[in-house]
Amino acid sequence: MSEHGASDDGGPTTVFEHLWTPYRMAYIRGEGKPTGAHDCPFCLIPQMDDEEGLIVARGASVYAVLNLYPYNAGHLMVVPYRHVPDYTDLTADEVAELGLFTQTAMRVVRSVSGAHGFNIGMNQGSVAGAGIADHLHQHAVPRWGGDTNFMPVIGLTRVLPQVLRETRDLLAASWPSSLPARTSDTGDA
Repeated sequence: MSEHGASDDGGPTTVFEHLWTPYRMAYIRGEGKPTGAHDCPFCLIPQMDDEEGLIVARGASVYAVLNLYPYNAGHLMVVPYRHVPDYTDLTADEVAELGLFTQTAMRVVRSVSGAHGFNIGMNQGSVAGAGIADHLHQHAVPRWGGDTNFMPVIGLTRVLPQVLRETRDLLAASWPSSLPARTSDTGDA
């Protein structure tokens, strides 16, 4: 390949460079991933106390939890208690509360940290990038102007300005208490 992207054999050219990340092969192969509700972290977290599980708020059918491996500080996930893999598996009440918790997560993170924007979404299925494909979860990733820099790209390092437990405490303290609450701790998982 020439320095200008023309292939040496006259074939199609590409402007893409390759970044080799062999450490991701374990993830692709599914090593260490949960095999069912018995070892699903999203089923186990609600059984923990809020501080230990990094739970920010509990609702009637969903809960908000900090991501243990965040893309940015304040990266929350909204997770149904039920162990279901697909958005179409949710009941109307679960969809409504998932939406309400997502809105509330955005409001709370903005008020606590001044986020400029958010990436909101869920990866449906392992081929779509879901790390835990068997238990639906929606990400709410706060974003700030200039929050992407050379550290994750070159240094393979994310800079998080606060310990997760401190972030959880701030968000939990700012979460409105007027949202629906879960009536039992037994769960549906």
